[in-house]
Amino acid sequence: MNTTAVYFVASPLQLLAARQIAATHERGSRQVLVWYKRGVGPLVEAEDWDASAYMPWPRWEPLPGPFGSHRRLLANLDAVAALVGRCDTLHLHSAVFDTEAVNYFLRALPERCGARRMRARILPDGVISIRRYPLTAGKRALQQLRHLRRLAAPELRYWTFGGDRIGSDAPFCDRVYVLPGLPHEYPAHKAVTLAPLVAPAGEAGHAVRRALVVGQPLQGAGLADAAERDRIAAAMQHWLQDAGIQEVDYKGHPKDPARELLQPDWHVLELDQPLETYMQHEPYAAVLGVRSSALLFARQIYGPAVPVLAFGWERLHFKSNDEREDMSRAFGELGVTLLPA
Repeated sequence: MNTTAVYFVASPLQLLAARQIAATHERGSRQVLVWYKRGVGPLVEAEDWDASAYMPWPRWEPLPGPFGSHRRLLANLDAVAALVGRCDTLHLHSAVFDTEAVNYFLRALPERCGARRMRARILPDGVISIRRYPLTAGKRALQQLRHLRRLAAPELRYWTFGGDRIGSDAPFCDRVYVLPGLPHEYPAHKAVTLAPLVAPAGEAGHAVRRALVVGQPLQGAGLADAAERDRIAAAMQHWLQDAGIQEVDYKGHPKDPARELLQPDWHVLELDQPLETYMQHEPYAAVLGVRSSALLFARQIYGPAVPVLAFGWERLHFKSNDEREDMSRAFGELGVTLLPA
């Protein structure tokens, strides 16, 4: 039976997960990688895949001219089908399946590739994956509106579903990959726990007095206003000074071009690999951040002598108290220390 596994990825973490799944759970399949965030491209090693390519997001990179987004969807289908070729079985991997940029592949790609069987499998997405996100009435209505594309292109048949918006409850999904040590709310019969995505590093020696600060957008993402953001940055700076750390590396977030937390005397890291992989061979005396998934990986990578700290959650705007409690529990269970700003 000729099986092809396709991975739609949008972050370094999803890329790491896809690489492990390809080497283990999908061993023997043809491996096709599709990334739809340009920042992932420099991290892709083409020799790891049978085929790989960038896929423009239709809404943000439409084709020129009328109905550019619609025509981009069709062009993406043709491009990915060409990468896949003919096959009997398709396994489609994505962190979320309610978005139209990926959902239309569920029905259109098997037809284009002659596949008789298709299953969808969900990639982990860091702390976002610790809880369910039920589809609201508005989201369900939007799903129905997406059926209108069939009037112009019959192959664009949106697959509606209910329950969790990522698709974990949907009938087309048979597997949800989860990260080791993280709690989740997915159906037990679908959940598959991955091995650690990165190997633990040896304990950093006490002579190492460098720290790593993991940045992320706070004001830009609506998590905090400017004053709250500055309080969090100041709390980090004070902790570093009290700990006697003079050298600080700062890793910015792809969605944070302003580098909101960066201080003038910190060194900016420009990496050609995922941060989680970089941390395996770079010792630090401490790792600081706010609520980035990279803190969870740092806790797994570095030994217990290295503090991994999340600052200022009391100043963040969470979507709900349940989200705050779920994230607090997940960070606490993995040994990340929450400190006030």
